[in-house]
Amino acid sequence: MRSLLFICFALFIFGCKSAKIADKSFTSSGLILKKVKENVYQHTTYLQTETYGKVDCNGMIVFDKNEAIIFDTPADDSSSAALLNWVRDSLQCKVIAIVPTHFHADCLGGLKEFHNRGIPSYAENRTINAAKLKNYQIPQNGFDNKLNLKVGDKPVIVEFFGEGHTRDNVVGYFPADKVLFGGCLIKAVDASKGNLEDANVNDWSATVTKLKQKYPDTQFVIPGHGKSGNLALLDYTIKLFEPK
Repeated sequence: MRSLLFICFALFIFGCKSAKIADKSFTSSGLILKKVKENVYQHTTYLQTETYGKVDCNGMIVFDKNEAIIFDTPADDSSSAALLNWVRDSLQCKVIAIVPTHFHADCLGGLKEFHNRGIPSYAENRTINAAKLKNYQIPQNGFDNKLNLKVGDKPVIVEFFGEGHTRDNVVGYFPADKVLFGGCLIKAVDASKGNLEDANVNDWSATVTKLKQKYPDTQFVIPGHGKSGNLALLDYTIKLFEPK
């Protein structure tokens, strides 16, 4: 009898450990949430531009134990509200941090809504300085080069590898699922060079090379715009900006 109880208990524990988190992916006209790994979603919203028309803008949500960290806001506050409501209602998580990966509107255009809800924001000090010069909403907490955060029991890394799309672009890495949010530093395969207004095209390739060397085991890569994939996105970006 005791052995039977032990087997039942062991099966229960194994089932709890192996249970998959339900897929809460969601699509509407202005917001797409796609599960890409066990504890990671990609969020996609849209920015209307004069040069490129309506542009899809990606971000990342990592979560664990009813906590979530978001990389990049949508481009406006109303889209940020929709995103935050989904995290609260579908993931049943409290957002403990928002990390804009550079100072452009597709990264911090909806930051005010996060601040209105009491969500702390973190950005590289270069991003904070650039946001001040542009009179944008300013991230609250600055860091130099690298920031280590934690969501639930899982580490989250934010790091600056060098200039590229902008002088302040950082990336986010979630080691538990080996997911990299490259933001606009990383291009989707077959994408054009895009907006180079604030770019350093001379350093871009070298910056991404450093990134690839640091996280060679990355399994999933989310770019700032376009289709996600694997390390092929880093290889494509390196080649696209190799000095001629």
